[in-house]
Parts: sequence; C-alpha cells; structure tokens
Amino acid sequence: MLDKNGIAKRIAKEVKDGYYVNLGIGIPTLVANFVREDISVEFQSENGVLGMGPFPFEGEEDADIINAGKQTITTLAGASFFDSATSFAMIRGQHVDLTILGAMEVSDKGDIANWKIPGKMVKGMGGAMDLVASAENIIVAMMHTNKAGKSKLLKKCSLPLTGVACVKKIVTNLAVLEITANGFKLLERAPGVSVEDIRKATEGNLIIEGTVPEMQL
Repeated sequence: MLDKNGIAKRIAKEVKDGYYVNLGIGIPTLVANFVREDISVEFQSENGVLGMGPFPFEGEEDADIINAGKQTITTLAGASFFDSATSFAMIRGQHVDLTILGAMEVSDKGDIANWKIPGKMVKGMGGAMDLVASAENIIVAMMHTNKAGKSKLLKKCSLPLTGVACVKKIVTNLAVLEITANGFKLLERAPGVSVEDIRKATEGNLIIEGTVPEMQL
C-alpha cells in the first residue's frame, strides 16, 4: 500500500499542463512536490497565494510565506499574493481547474465530509464549502480506512457533510476509484494490494470490471 507521499505522487499524474490547482490541507499539499517538471502548473492556496512551489528544505523556510494550513512553502517565479476576497473570487468564479482535498469520509454518491467531527473543537469550516460548491473537478486524497481499520468510503457519510455529490475521483493508500452513478468504480490497485483487500476495506458499493491494473507511479 501507499504512504502519504505515494498518494500525492499518484494524484500528481492527474495534473495537466496549464492547470490552475487548489491544494487543500494535509496530503494534498504534498502534490506540488511531484508534478512533472516539463509542464506549467499554477498552485493556488485560499489564504491568497498563486504560484506555490514545493515545500522548502530545512533551514530555508520563510515564516511569512505559508499555505492555508499554516505550513511554510516556497513560491515560483512570477508568484503573486493577494487578499482572501480575491482568492475566493477566483474559487467561486470557477477559475480553478482542479481541486485536491483531504477527507474524513466520502460516500459512494460523491458526498464528502471533511470539515468537522461532532464534539471536537474546530476553528471554522475555512474554505472547504466554497471549494466543493464551486469546483467541477474534485479529487480526494485520503486513507482508505481509519485508525480502527473501519472504512472511510461509505454508503452514507456519518459526519456533517461539506458537499453533496461533488467528488469525481479518490486516491487512497489502497486504490484509485472513480465516483459513478452506481458507486465507487475501482480503476487501479496500489502496489502489493489485491482487489479483495480493497473490497474488504470499502463499505460503499464497489464496482469491479475486468482486470484491475496496478498503479504506475
């Protein structure tokens, strides 16, 4: 199975030349480290950055340059900084080609829960709901199961929803799946992971058609 970097590396293959991409907090922030060097991509962070690069090396961090998750980042030549109003105008105006988000749960209808666990203290929902309401292409990066081994790919989300029927594709430590009208369609297996492993780890409706190839990273 994949680690967090492996998930990010696989998602990086979905990023196309000329894309404007929003990276959510968590695993999605790692995607910038693995995008092909021969394509031009603009990474956007909702706190007001366009042109994010990979994470800085230790000792080269600038505490004033951070992403929405308050992690230090690098910026590429031509990067720009702006206020939240401008940033969300870009998001709500559908000027972002691809949104990559983390999630606590996803349903087989494409619903996503990624902003709140009841009873837990949260600072606020942030930009999650704006992102899922405005984006037409959403890929979720997540672990397939929780720490107790229970599936996070469900028939119905148990946590408060961030968005309804909005997720297009999911990349987990076990698989790549596409949301279809009938459920999770299994597209690829992680190295060393069997179809049966994925079936056991998926509560929602899993569609398996023919031979499922192993991911090429």
